Amino acid sequence: MPYYHRYLTIDLPKRQSAFLWGARKTGKSTYLKHSFPQAIYYDLLQSDLFLNLNRAPHILREELQASKSNAGLVIVDEVQKVPALLDEIHWLIENTGFQFILCGSSARKLKRSGVDMLGGRAWKYNFFPLVYPELPNFDLLKIFNRGTLPAHYDSPSVSRSLKAYMEDYLTLEIQSEGLVRNLPAFARFMDALRFSNGQMINFSSIARDAQIDGKTVREYFNILEDTLLGYMIYPYKKQVGRQIISEMPKFYLFDVGVANYVQKQKISDLRGTAAGKSLEQYLLQELIAYRSLNEKDFEINYWRTKTGLEVDFVLDGGTIAIEVTIADRIDTNDYRGLLAFCQEHKPKAAYIVSLVPRPRRINSESIPIDVVPVQSFLEMLWNHKVI
Repeated sequence: MPYYHRYLTIDLPKRQSAFLWGARKTGKSTYLKHSFPQAIYYDLLQSDLFLNLNRAPHILREELQASKSNAGLVIVDEVQKVPALLDEIHWLIENTGFQFILCGSSARKLKRSGVDMLGGRAWKYNFFPLVYPELPNFDLLKIFNRGTLPAHYDSPSVSRSLKAYMEDYLTLEIQSEGLVRNLPAFARFMDALRFSNGQMINFSSIARDAQIDGKTVREYFNILEDTLLGYMIYPYKKQVGRQIISEMPKFYLFDVGVANYVQKQKISDLRGTAAGKSLEQYLLQELIAYRSLNEKDFEINYWRTKTGLEVDFVLDGGTIAIEVTIADRIDTNDYRGLLAFCQEHKPKAAYIVSLVPRPRRINSESIPIDVVPVQSFLEMLWNHKVI
């Protein structure tokens, strides 16, 4: 598998440590080993090391104190597997010159264990599937069908890789971390999720399909969010003149390839409803990753009226409105919702992201609407020209 140069830079001043969170297979371990080759490395996926430190967490402190130096960088991979290590790490940060990068797929188990999360002693970073600046080539069909997890993007057997990811991680790994006790119920929930990805969530309907109660459904969604496997996008609530949907969130899985595998669909052509939803999902991935990796602070919402007018993404409290369409020709029907939103909320910028070959500008009564090819929009986004 090729090494991808990643966008994230972790640059820690003296005495500062960090958490690095990301879904499994996003490439966290590879990134850390490549970026910090001189670090002392503890990988808790090694069964003997896990058993040793789980039984006696103080061994970490004793080993580091016995090392030749009383300072340096220590990486602990899969730290959530042994929550009690955080007490030892806290002591080492306070009493030695060691710095730590603590890597894992979820802080949920740590928080539920009631351990010390180190307060302000550890900055938080998130890791994502490959983002636009990291891709060696840009191919939407490849992205839609494979997703952008590094292990899947260039896999010679992507179907098997996706199948293994779903079966081994989204079920067995989540259970092994103690996040789910009833694995059959969680499997039924995941099966019901294939009809809900990218849609407004009807918790009662999913509960009925999965044969579980509504409270459990909400808990399972929380688990997917906490393990960085999905995102809830909430409606934009500022109401002016229309009746809007203000309570029902949408849920998106974290990777478009995983989402299409869950939904049992293969995208063979850049047209149609499935391809359009895949493009919407992919652009959301990029917006979320861009916001985190550049330490931006803006909300991502959607807007929908009870009559069906909709805008896919509303950013920064209504400052920017984005409609996504797989069309290569744009007519008024493609942006009726965007026009209505612009008339009522007067955003500073409005975009239609599509497969048009060249950009153009539509002059509306409220503000100009920029029609932008997908790749041009991504270039603008990652060059900080959108937000």
